[in-house]
Amino acid sequence: MIIVERDQNQIVTIILNRPDQLNALNRPLLIELKKELEILKTDENVRVVIFSGRGKVFCAGADLKERQGMSLEETRQFIKLINATFSSIASLPMPTIAAMQGSAFGGGLELALACDMRVIQMDALLGLTECAWGIIPGAGGTQRLPQLVGIAKAKELIFSAKKITAQEAIELGLVNQVTTVEQNAYESAKRLALSIAKCAPLSVRAAKKAITLGVFLDGEEGLKLEEHCYESILHSQDRLEGLAAFAQKRAPHYLGR
Repeated sequence: MIIVERDQNQIVTIILNRPDQLNALNRPLLIELKKELEILKTDENVRVVIFSGRGKVFCAGADLKERQGMSLEETRQFIKLINATFSSIASLPMPTIAAMQGSAFGGGLELALACDMRVIQMDALLGLTECAWGIIPGAGGTQRLPQLVGIAKAKELIFSAKKITAQEAIELGLVNQVTTVEQNAYESAKRLALSIAKCAPLSVRAAKKAITLGVFLDGEEGLKLEEHCYESILHSQDRLEGLAAFAQKRAPHYLGR
């Protein structure tokens, strides 16, 4: 259901591998993904995680064929599973990138919203389309989309089940980069991941924590959080390596210690 690839730059790529079903999210895939996320959250050697999909579509959302046969209680359990899985993505300590080589709707877009950054190909469409099918976004979409595009615009997109283009998505701040079809979203995401992986991993993780948690705090509390995150790296070997590399006019070699 998923493919996990690791490279020498300490970048992990997780590929949704149901191309014939447009990478729709069913229970077996989500269970497998959640298990992998449990491993990743304690892996101090991983610097960036990229999420991608096999085939021409990033993710079409929940597998509606599977959902048709579910009882109400099974539906509730499925929603809890998908929500917990995407929350696990959002809480990973290292940066995450959604490499969206194709369209993403419903739960597929919610998966991308759970990532720190999103790279999308020019021909892709995006949308939280649940209201058109008698439900609402149930895997974080109503909470994460407003943080990126603002409350009023998020309401418009969700209430109308509107599908937007990649160009609209970048204008709204929903995605970080738009690539041409020839450039390939995954390759662009990989370049972004490599630029992050070159930086001090402890610093990157501390910065992610400060930003992610700080948005929920007032100014004074946010600054205290930043101070705490800064303090957490003061005694690291990587901080000393960064200072030495700067003084010696060379590229730093960070070990994550």
